[in-house]
Amino acid sequence: MKAEIISTGTEILLGQIINTNSAYLSEKLAELGIDIYFQSTVGDNPKRLAFLLKQALKRSDIVITTGGLGPTVDDITLRTIANTFKRKLIFDKRILFHIKEHFRKRGVEMPPINIRQAYIPEGAVILENRQGTAPGFILEENRKFLIALPGPPSELKPMFEKEVIPFLKSKFGLKEVILTRTIKITGISESAVAEKIEDLLKLKPPLTLGINAHPHEVHLKITAKEKNKKMALVKITKLEKEIKKRLGNCIFGKDKENLEEVLGKLLVKNKKTIAVAESCTGGLIANRITDIPGSSRYFILGIVAYSNQEKIKLLRVPSEILEKYGAVSKEVAEIMAKNIRKIAETDIGIGVTGIAGPKGGSPKKPVGLVYIAISARDKTEVKEYHFLGNRLEIKLKTSQEALDLIRKYLMEK
Repeated sequence: MKAEIISTGTEILLGQIINTNSAYLSEKLAELGIDIYFQSTVGDNPKRLAFLLKQALKRSDIVITTGGLGPTVDDITLRTIANTFKRKLIFDKRILFHIKEHFRKRGVEMPPINIRQAYIPEGAVILENRQGTAPGFILEENRKFLIALPGPPSELKPMFEKEVIPFLKSKFGLKEVILTRTIKITGISESAVAEKIEDLLKLKPPLTLGINAHPHEVHLKITAKEKNKKMALVKITKLEKEIKKRLGNCIFGKDKENLEEVLGKLLVKNKKTIAVAESCTGGLIANRITDIPGSSRYFILGIVAYSNQEKIKLLRVPSEILEKYGAVSKEVAEIMAKNIRKIAETDIGIGVTGIAGPKGGSPKKPVGLVYIAISARDKTEVKEYHFLGNRLEIKLKTSQEALDLIRKYLMEK
């Protein structure tokens, strides 16, 4: 069973919005055991969309379109599909009632232009829109299926899960599944990861392993195609164990987990609290930690001491240390970490100082030089880093290494 996705909208082509629908649909179709061979994006042009639809229906069993079902003149998907399939557009009272109800619940009158959305291609299966006004629909032609979905993700996702998935399972008796698991790694380069798992990257279907570099992380994607979910999970779990054996604590999480979420769970598990003293990152580390709901259980205090004066005043860094070693030094980072821990009375303190650039560097202390210190009752450690990139990239890399340093400390407990 082959499927492909056509995303419509000039705004996508111009990069004005990010197309998350294709990624979502590909993942869900893969879980159903349906192969995705093509993804396309086309602007709001009827001729180009019609051409693409005809091409897609020649090579795929299922074609899914997203977007272009709204009431405005640039919403051309509905009429283009009807013309391509040579189907009349039929007015449906039930759809109009649903649209009117949608506006009534919001306390506003339905604009007359929305009546356009009450028309559907003749013979189509209507897909209810529980979040918006544009209905989706399914058309069958010569044992090929076209599924038209609205563009907004908040409308597309519930429609696909509640309407389309049950239809596909019923229509095709889908049993085979494709499952994926993403293993997330940090603190090691893509090439270094590849060297450790080179043989595993050569695996062939039904079990494969892929590698992708992401900002400050490396992701490994395990994909298994099997008769049922249980069998696929057995294969995935076995390969995951082998990867963990080779990469150890460089692995911080999987699937949708992020580093700050994993760190938060470790802090809660170990009943530890933390405080952060930042300079070059400007509060980014504290921001990432507190992005996690419930972080008040472990995050106590964050201080951004950007100037030397505030390092002396707020973090009690001795002026003679600043004069002797400079603000960007392992000595200052260590004192920042120790003192923030004492001031906040936490289990762990983090001190960060560095040069994010683009100016401020020197031959001895170049842009990208960063010191990260961790202080706990049983350990104090300072690490020196030399990051490359622009100002924002250096700040992000610093925050990533700081969070990972705490994670690795907690894993030793």
